[in-house]
Amino acid sequence: MGPIDAVWHLLNFFAPAVGVGLIAAGLAKLLWRRELKAASWRRLALWASGGCALVLVAGLVVFGHDGKMATYAAMVAACGLMLWLVGFGPLRR
Repeated sequence: MGPIDAVWHLLNFFAPAVGVGLIAAGLAKLLWRRELKAASWRRLALWASGGCALVLVAGLVVFGHDGKMATYAAMVAACGLMLWLVGFGPLRR
């Protein structure tokens, strides 16, 4: 595998985490417009994507390969938790 292939593998591995984080942050800002007025979309998206990425790496370590539905379910739960922590919880500014 060449370096370009390695980069594509990494990008494709983290794509679900980034996609879920971006979409969830946008939907949270739409649903809780007044409550999340102080939290920027960028901050919500970064924290949510970061939490999802950590869960994907943990799922890869635990199961030995990616693509398990349990990992994706945990990724969605982690995304919700991160959005709550940043938008409503102790990480709120």
